[in-house]
Amino acid sequence: MLATKAVFISAASVMAILVAACAPSAEPTTTSPNSTTPAAQAKEVTIGIITSETGPLGGYGAQYLDGFKAGLDYATNGTNTIGNTTIKVDYRDDAGDPDKAVTAAKDLIGQGVNILGGTVSSGIALGLAEQAAQNKVLYISGPAAADAITGVNKYTFRSGRQSSQDVATAGTFLTDISGKSVLVFAQDTAFGQGNAAAVDAILGGKGATVSSILVAEDSTEFTTFAKQVLDAQPDLVFVAWAGATSGAMWQALSQQGVLDAIPVVTGLGDSATFGAFGDVSEQINFLNYYFPGAPDNAVNTAMISSIEAAGGTPDLFSPDGFNAALMMVYAIEQGDANVDAMIAALEGYTFQGPKGSLTVRASDHALIQDMYQVKLVPSGDSFAPELIATVPAAEVTPAEAP
Repeated sequence: MLATKAVFISAASVMAILVAACAPSAEPTTTSPNSTTPAAQAKEVTIGIITSETGPLGGYGAQYLDGFKAGLDYATNGTNTIGNTTIKVDYRDDAGDPDKAVTAAKDLIGQGVNILGGTVSSGIALGLAEQAAQNKVLYISGPAAADAITGVNKYTFRSGRQSSQDVATAGTFLTDISGKSVLVFAQDTAFGQGNAAAVDAILGGKGATVSSILVAEDSTEFTTFAKQVLDAQPDLVFVAWAGATSGAMWQALSQQGVLDAIPVVTGLGDSATFGAFGDVSEQINFLNYYFPGAPDNAVNTAMISSIEAAGGTPDLFSPDGFNAALMMVYAIEQGDANVDAMIAALEGYTFQGPKGSLTVRASDHALIQDMYQVKLVPSGDSFAPELIATVPAAEVTPAEAP
């Protein structure tokens, strides 16, 4: 059983969580047409989904919701029922506002919902996790990537990856990270500082020597900083950058020869970002959580087909929603909407998701899964991801939460 712990929100984690809730209500007893004994009393369970449908992260929320709907359809064979239990979903838009998300959670819980899921902001996810613990309801977080969500309390699970799995994947671009030097090139913001700390903790913990060059957020000229990176002669450069200056920063690294001389790694986001790196795209090594062409399995094919049939486009956070639906359906099936029983069912649960085999670590509810090495290749007038390698889950397993 997980003890509640103090948590600190890292601005390096800007992702999504899903809030699902369930409230059984009695309906008339029915008899199965193929049974000689009365069927169990029919029930109804409501899942509450809280995520950004509007606001700055609304695009991520849409990916999550598309995946969730596809996953629910897949897990229930299109019936939205499990045995004699009917599943309903109450969708709420948090608009990226923590107060709005908590208000929605309280309203759902007040209505008897005891399964919560979703949002694209780590800060909001931690707020929902707190509500889950206070009210003893199941909460399955989604794309929100903050490591602090893992192990925050016994009621909180996650259906996506976490930041430390990203960082560990970056380290796999070197054959052996031990004894190597890694330089973090980032903005001097909470986001950049958080990434630098994560690289130091994770890759430094594997024997690397970690240093950083942090650039003021309002800087617009990066030649001097690019020269500093080149002069440092690290074995690997990890770039964590966000915002309108990204293009100029990448051009500076290219013009100063950094991309030719040193392996440079950064994260590959959703499809909207594939063209953002410009002419330097093919010189960058990308760590990746998911793109539709990475996994090759029947579940991924089913998810893609379902999302496309509904008029959507599978993308970075589609698996988070899909996995959440699979986990919730299994929890309801095994635990009959009893929170303690659902928690017990999910702890140690191994299942097949769009990315293949995934396991919910019993000790802290981390979701153990493969990650990807990717490159961008020309595609028409833009770029498209191409899989370099699948990184086995065992190589990027996050440290257990205390």
